[in-house]
Amino acid sequence: MNIALNLNSFIKEFEETCKRAKRNPKDIKIIGATKGQSIESIKAAISFGMSNFGENFVQEAEKKMDLVNQNAQWHFIGSIQSRKTKKIASLFHWVHSIDRVKIAQKLNRHRPIDKGGLNICIQINIDNEPNKSGIMLKDTKNFIFELQNYEMLKIRGLMSIPKPHSDLSKQRKGYEKIKNHFNELKKTFPFLDTLSMGMSGDYKAAIFEGSTMVRIGTRIFGPRE
Repeated sequence: MNIALNLNSFIKEFEETCKRAKRNPKDIKIIGATKGQSIESIKAAISFGMSNFGENFVQEAEKKMDLVNQNAQWHFIGSIQSRKTKKIASLFHWVHSIDRVKIAQKLNRHRPIDKGGLNICIQINIDNEPNKSGIMLKDTKNFIFELQNYEMLKIRGLMSIPKPHSDLSKQRKGYEKIKNHFNELKKTFPFLDTLSMGMSGDYKAAIFEGSTMVRIGTRIFGPRE
């Protein structure tokens, strides 16, 4: 797998999309989604300038962090099990998938003081899918009020994974809902600054709708091992 070739191709497409969307590419962070990818692939991505990586499983991530040993920023982007909260709070710089107060309490309790506040995003289940994590949009404001009780959590914004669509306009509709709600929330919570939206198949729609973080896996790293 030629990471340099993939990354160059993706960056070109990413920058063209930003231009069309009248967005500054510097305002959008590219997170390499590295679930099932090799240490060599991550090291290659780092050597070509990537510094943010997203992982879904604690055990897999921990091994990679030990072996990569670089100044990378690690984002937890998977479902959170209660028994994994101690490690997640200690190892990661960001957690994108908060949707339960109980999990927030545990992350807050386990976050080492010397590491400062843990950056978090609230996961939204935008299509009300029964088998998908996330809270409903209507519950977001009260949820943020609740999370403000936890001083070791730094609430940054919202994350969502809408139902997949191949059509750009349909992809944009889901993300538009989140963006509009995010802008409303900012009136009450002006510190919110992050929309974690968009993956390899729909990141263009997410950029048009204000995403500040896109989570890109196969477009950069190819199929998982």
